[in-house]
Amino acid sequence: MPMRGAIPVLTRALRREEVHRSVGLLAGATLLALRLVAEGRVRRAETGEAWRIGGLSPGEEESVRRLALARGGAGSDPAAVETLVRSVLDAVADAVTSRPVGAGWREPEDDDPAGPDQVTVSLRVEAPEEQLEVGSLSLVVQAHDVEDPSHVVDAADLGGAGRVSLLAGLREAAAAWPMLEPLLAERVPDRLELEADQVASLLEHGVPALRSVGVDVFWPKALRAEITPRARVVSRQEAPLQTGLFGPDALFAFDWRLAVRGPDQDASAVDLTDEEMAALVASATPIVRLRDSWVVVDPALARQARRRITSAPSTDVTPAAAVRAALTGVVEVDGEEVEVHPGASLLRLQERVAGVTSTSPLPQPAGLAGTLRDYQRRGFTWLAELTGMGLGGCLADDMGLGKTLTLIALHLHRRERGLAAGPTLVVCPTSLLGNWEAEVRRFAPGEEVRRFHGSRRELSGSDGFVLTTYGTMRRDAATLAAHPWDLVVADEAQHVKNAKASVAKQLRTIGSSCRVALTGTPVENDLSELWAILDWVVPGLLGSRAAFRKVWAAPIEAGVDPEVTRRFAALVEPFLLRRRKSDPGIAPELPAKTETDDIVGMTREQVVLYQTLVRDSMEQIERADPETRRGLVLAMLTGLKQICNHPAHYLHQAAGRLPGRSAKLELLEELVATILAEGGSVLVFTQYVAMARLLERRLAELGVGTLLLHGGLAAGERERMVDAFQAGLAPVFLLSLKAGGTGLNLTRADHVIHVDRWWNPAVEDQATDRAHRIGQTRPVQVHRLVTEGTIEQRVGQLLVRKRELAEAVLGRGAEPALTELSDAELRDLVTLTSGGPGTSDSPGDA
Repeated sequence: MPMRGAIPVLTRALRREEVHRSVGLLAGATLLALRLVAEGRVRRAETGEAWRIGGLSPGEEESVRRLALARGGAGSDPAAVETLVRSVLDAVADAVTSRPVGAGWREPEDDDPAGPDQVTVSLRVEAPEEQLEVGSLSLVVQAHDVEDPSHVVDAADLGGAGRVSLLAGLREAAAAWPMLEPLLAERVPDRLELEADQVASLLEHGVPALRSVGVDVFWPKALRAEITPRARVVSRQEAPLQTGLFGPDALFAFDWRLAVRGPDQDASAVDLTDEEMAALVASATPIVRLRDSWVVVDPALARQARRRITSAPSTDVTPAAAVRAALTGVVEVDGEEVEVHPGASLLRLQERVAGVTSTSPLPQPAGLAGTLRDYQRRGFTWLAELTGMGLGGCLADDMGLGKTLTLIALHLHRRERGLAAGPTLVVCPTSLLGNWEAEVRRFAPGEEVRRFHGSRRELSGSDGFVLTTYGTMRRDAATLAAHPWDLVVADEAQHVKNAKASVAKQLRTIGSSCRVALTGTPVENDLSELWAILDWVVPGLLGSRAAFRKVWAAPIEAGVDPEVTRRFAALVEPFLLRRRKSDPGIAPELPAKTETDDIVGMTREQVVLYQTLVRDSMEQIERADPETRRGLVLAMLTGLKQICNHPAHYLHQAAGRLPGRSAKLELLEELVATILAEGGSVLVFTQYVAMARLLERRLAELGVGTLLLHGGLAAGERERMVDAFQAGLAPVFLLSLKAGGTGLNLTRADHVIHVDRWWNPAVEDQATDRAHRIGQTRPVQVHRLVTEGTIEQRVGQLLVRKRELAEAVLGRGAEPALTELSDAELRDLVTLTSGGPGTSDSPGDA
């Protein structure tokens, strides 16, 4: 019997309870062959036109071997049985592929085209007018040549081996979208008629499911019109922004509706009328006639339209949301971003806000006792424009470029123009109270200035500047919130970068006409810090913190979508003014700044302490649970940095011998000696007060006069120290980085030494700018002390990239990121490498 005739007999044989093992072997091989053919496992034989089974996966090869073993019987030759099975597989493949048989496939006529051997499946939508009237359409099955996808034929015209391949593709498509299953029972699976509810299933579920398995659905051009949602944002008042965005008259609303764009995708979308929206919502079929043409509407979009029309056809939006819509072109509706079609009032708002950075400079206030530099005047104009609209801004100029003077000019401008509705409250670090008071008295001598700090906490009658600290503000927020303020200024605004902290929460309770943030580092670690500042300056501009992380921060920090970065820049640009000293025309009078990494070795004592800490800590870290692990990693990092500084620092030795135990200390002594010999002065920064005290003791032993500023000092004492250093009463100023790294004017120094790394370039730059700022007349030399072969050097190399990220207002903090390293990565980072020890070899080092 020829194989083509034997196939039906053999497939039926297995239904019998008892069959001869030879028949069972042939029948099992035949069924396996049919399955493999359906999966497309067929190839041309090398010797001619015959077809063979080929391209089997390891699992399929194992199925062949198992069949031979199971059906071969005792005493048979396994190799011979497997050869027989493979012969049956090939015979069935050739019979079925050359002349398809069985249910579901018609016998080919003599003039049938052979067609391609391997094909993929697609579906073509056909919808005559009479079908569209009742909301139905047809799906036509198409086959594409795998080697040339542009070669496409209808399934009805496909012949040869391609039919087997097409059947396999249809089965996969039906598994993804079960509505296609009726095709598998057809003798010629070439066309499927869909009723209205099935068309809805195709649009909502079928198209994405089929796309996931590589099956495209092609629509006729007449049905390619695109329906998209968008919002019209309009002002509820005739002249917006006359009384400020945060006044009671500042009302905006958006009206959600659908827009249609025809088959020509270059054409602009046109909003549907109320009657067209109602007709679309009322339609029982997803195929709707609009404007003399048929349109296919996604059922999910129709449901959304029905919800919006019945529940909230027009909704009030906050002024900040209106600004966001004007600048980004989208508004969030029901958790999704919708394109905004701006009304005339929103366009005026967009033009005015977007143009704040290019407005012609205003004349400086008559009451200002000083002359604004050109870039300061532009910054003052920018703030005047924003606050004139009731908005706020973040002035993020480099330290030393005169943010305080710019703010004083803004205060005077608002009073001279009759815009001020109360005094100006300045919230700043304790160390800057004296600087603010001195600057106000110098540049605005006609303005009252008082401190709300310590025992002097009186607000009644205040009409000029009121200065307070973040600590006092946190404790007395209720008193401050009860007072009417025109401007509230957050100086060194990075202090409120953590929106969940109490200081940031209390600051938000203090109302005012407008708000201004001053900071040289709007982003120190990640974009959430920028959100915290800008959300205080313009509440609601960036949405909730969770929404901001999802919509903006996560995509930008991952670098996956440049369009998101572009839109975010357009949104924040009007409210964030960032100028650097290196920018053309900003501060050309500043002298040069030279930065040097001074690489030092380790003493034997440091090596022993370092290696012991790494060994003991890594043993604990590798056994710890995730939460405990983070704390252990941070403790190890802190200890390693302290060992690099000085063994006495790590061992908490407030007394005892200091020389000969630390290469950093030896280099610092040499640097200080050279600086003093040249008649210079130096700022020495360390993040550890304990290390600063060790340096103070050692320099005192050498007869070098020092001052030590740290966070535990009262405001008056800090001011006296700054004045003393600027007057030349001590050549060395020791500062803890956190307390002395911002706000201070220390231009007496022409050298800066960073004893240890803060691991954040922005913070280190701020500290350096205590000396390299306006008023400095000499070149500034910056020294960073780095211990060779240690984590200090490795993280220092990482900071090069971190600095680049900071320039783009991106990045993560170094230490939190290090806690997430794997054990192997962490061990590699902290292990001491060659070149570490060797600066001192005295007997006392061991």
